[in-house]
Amino acid sequence: MNRLLLLLLICLLTVIDTLAGTIRGRVIDATTGQTVIGATVQIENTNYATVSGLDGSFLIKSIPAGSYKIRISYVSYQTLSRNVVLTTNDETVTIDLPLETETSREITEVTVKAKREGSSDLTARDLERNALQVTNIVSGRTIELSPDLTVANVIQRVSGISIERNSNGDGQYAILRGMDKRYNYTLVNGVKIPSPDNRYRYVPLDIFPSELLDRLEVYKALTPSMEGDAIGGAINMVMKDAPDRPTVLANLATGYSELFMNRPFVRFDAAQINSKSPYEQFGNQYSTKFSDFGKGSSTYTTQSPPPNLIGSFAIGNRFLDRRFGIMLAGSLQNTYRGSNSLFFNGDVVDTLRGITLNKQSERQYSELQTRYGLHAKMDFRVNRDGGPENNKIQWFNALISLTNQQIRETKSTELGIGGFDPALGNATLGFETRSRLTKQKIYTSTLQGTHQLTPIFGVTWSAVYSLATNEVPDQTNISLLGIRTNFVETRTTVQDGARRWEHNSDTDLAGYLNLNLKTTLAGIDVEWMAGGLFRDKQRTNFYNNYTIRPANPFAKYGVDFTSYNQIVYSVQNPLGSVASALNYDATEKTTSGYLQFRTTDQPLEVTGGVRIEHTDQGYAMKFPIGEDQPTGSQIYTDVLPSLHFRYRPNERTNWRLSYFRSLNRPGFFEIVPYRIVNEEYQERGNPNLKRALANNVDLRYEFFPRPLEQFMVGAFYKGIQDPIEYTLQKDAIRGQDLYYGPGNFGNATNVGLELDAIKYFRQWGIKANYTYTNSSITTPKSKRIRNAQGDLQTITVNQTRSLYGQSAHVANLSLLYKNSEHGLDGQLAASYTGRRINTVSQFVDNDLYQKAFIQMDASVEKRLGKASAGKSSSGFLLFIKANNLLNTPTEIFINNQSSRNSDVPNQDVSGKTLIRRDFYQRSYVLGVRYKL
Repeated sequence: MNRLLLLLLICLLTVIDTLAGTIRGRVIDATTGQTVIGATVQIENTNYATVSGLDGSFLIKSIPAGSYKIRISYVSYQTLSRNVVLTTNDETVTIDLPLETETSREITEVTVKAKREGSSDLTARDLERNALQVTNIVSGRTIELSPDLTVANVIQRVSGISIERNSNGDGQYAILRGMDKRYNYTLVNGVKIPSPDNRYRYVPLDIFPSELLDRLEVYKALTPSMEGDAIGGAINMVMKDAPDRPTVLANLATGYSELFMNRPFVRFDAAQINSKSPYEQFGNQYSTKFSDFGKGSSTYTTQSPPPNLIGSFAIGNRFLDRRFGIMLAGSLQNTYRGSNSLFFNGDVVDTLRGITLNKQSERQYSELQTRYGLHAKMDFRVNRDGGPENNKIQWFNALISLTNQQIRETKSTELGIGGFDPALGNATLGFETRSRLTKQKIYTSTLQGTHQLTPIFGVTWSAVYSLATNEVPDQTNISLLGIRTNFVETRTTVQDGARRWEHNSDTDLAGYLNLNLKTTLAGIDVEWMAGGLFRDKQRTNFYNNYTIRPANPFAKYGVDFTSYNQIVYSVQNPLGSVASALNYDATEKTTSGYLQFRTTDQPLEVTGGVRIEHTDQGYAMKFPIGEDQPTGSQIYTDVLPSLHFRYRPNERTNWRLSYFRSLNRPGFFEIVPYRIVNEEYQERGNPNLKRALANNVDLRYEFFPRPLEQFMVGAFYKGIQDPIEYTLQKDAIRGQDLYYGPGNFGNATNVGLELDAIKYFRQWGIKANYTYTNSSITTPKSKRIRNAQGDLQTITVNQTRSLYGQSAHVANLSLLYKNSEHGLDGQLAASYTGRRINTVSQFVDNDLYQKAFIQMDASVEKRLGKASAGKSSSGFLLFIKANNLLNTPTEIFINNQSSRNSDVPNQDVSGKTLIRRDFYQRSYVLGVRYKL
């Protein structure tokens, strides 16, 4: 009987709910017709209320028949009231509610509109729509809500971009439209920054914490006013700006990686590391003793790591009648990361297809990363009555640092030699532990002025100092032999090891000047820009290596020593090995000027002009050892035209057509004539390496149906002259000598198609993009054959392949949820990266490919308590981020298989040869954020 009554009650409630009426509609701006997001819609004298969704729509259900008054309110708009009548219980009434700008705040509104909310999604869409060239922008608010903690991970969500991972699975370098990291440059607040890398000029993006950004801009086409050395594109990190009202932002979070739930974390005492080698401490004639090294890098401890610590803050305001603004921001991330890796080595044997594997290595990485960033911006508006941008001085400062304490433990199994019997559990083993402390820093300071001298003439200027440094003190390698007998493993005797010091710095001094003039030509309004820059770059590199040999070559692990810091070595080269090509100084002086015009009449806008860049790049080896060119320089001048059309049939639609010419300069180390001897070939630098030049064409259709929505489809083409790739080459004088190094190889092409869409349905949203890319380059490769006499011979053949790092298919899909009424935001984000070349082999058909993979991440943010009107995200918020939910590994393989590898363990890839597999496991972050 009770069950029957309960069933009848449920049915009655269902009928009542079915008979209840519904009021639905949209909240829009009465002037522009654009949707208003987050407006409060309430039925007076009732508990019925809701908030307009991401598409401006609202829905109130279960309303009995009757007459009601709806009240709609939102900050900066006049409150609107509407009478609505539901004549029956099942009626649905649909109305649009246009909000008028609040007249009493009209003057205030003008001031507010002069200052964009730089981190909002609305600003990002507006900037994309009004940009002079093809651009994609990720807002600071999107970054805040994303699962990502670094800029490198954020940028993978942008259409046409994939990332290279570092050893712990985080993104490190961006590949734009299939163009390797070497073909892109990085800006902070529109100013190029130097790289801490010891060889190249590209900047590792994992050094930047994402919390410091107002937005992330990706320019896929260059205008004449931009520096011209980007074929793939340019990445601009816009740091937090001085606000127009008191602002306080802070978050504190913790987290953990599942990796260390299954194995311990290994670390060393980095505080005991000598920052300078004995060569630097005591002079070039000092005979180094093993006791000079210290034991910090060889003293290892094993533990379960403590939770990660992540925090950030930002505080800013305006003073002196709003003329002086300041923003201070900082971020700290102390995280424990790592990976479990399987790695194979092999050789090309005789004329056999593929490679014959001879060693399997199991690697475990343990990394303690300490990443911090500090950013300060001050601006002073000189004129009281001339408007906020009329005459302004700004000073930007940013210090970014990443310290990585890494332990790599390797257990190697020799394959195919005497004693290897996987069935019986017998093998010859090798054990190696490498400890490495890496300290990277980037500091940049920019003083900038904006002066509108007359209504039609203005000047902007910038003075820039930047410094990037990299230190790797006392990298230590300790190796032991071992044996596996009947599946029991034993470490035996000590082998030779190494201690290495390395550091480099890159200093930039630069000055920018831009002149702006507004004129009218033949009845058309034209804005002219002219200017240029001068940059003086100074780079220095130091490298010193010591080879160490065990004092007792028969010392056994567990008998003569029980920990690695007890091993006694003798130094084989007590003066150090500084006669290396990694000891060099490099300089680069860049002088450029440009002329740019822009027509501002609707519906067709044209931006074009020409840029001229003069480059004087050189090097000097510090300790030459008979090289033909111990010093060298390259001097060249490039003329880089560009032309961009934007056709706007209405405010929501753009058609873009762009052409620009750009270049890619060689890396600093690539033109140093170094020689590194490997087993089968040498690696060499190339003093005659030329810069690459490219003609780039873009066509894109853009549609912005609502303020936060977009649909973009575009195509691009890049024709590259003298592309730079690392390949096997013949010595120009001694043709029988082969070496591996950078070179210019004819012409390459890169074409592609991009789709990008954002769509919202009340509380739900979808962000999706897809890029197809196809590139082609022909380079020489080695091939082994048997000649007519039956002798083994290596010949050179040409092979056509895709560019290094280019994936045919790259896609992103994010499912978004936003409930302003309950202060809930969430997203589930998936990224797909197709197969791509990871390493170019010197042998034909032996290129190493990275397998296609999908990475899944998620994040949720919940407001705690009620928000003030118009500030749905203010107050305290709880957030959760989860990364790599699918535990997606990085897998590297050769796209063929040798018959010699049939009995090698872990080779379960049909038709392919596995070279490497890295697992990173899932990681989680839980934190609290505060906003004022």
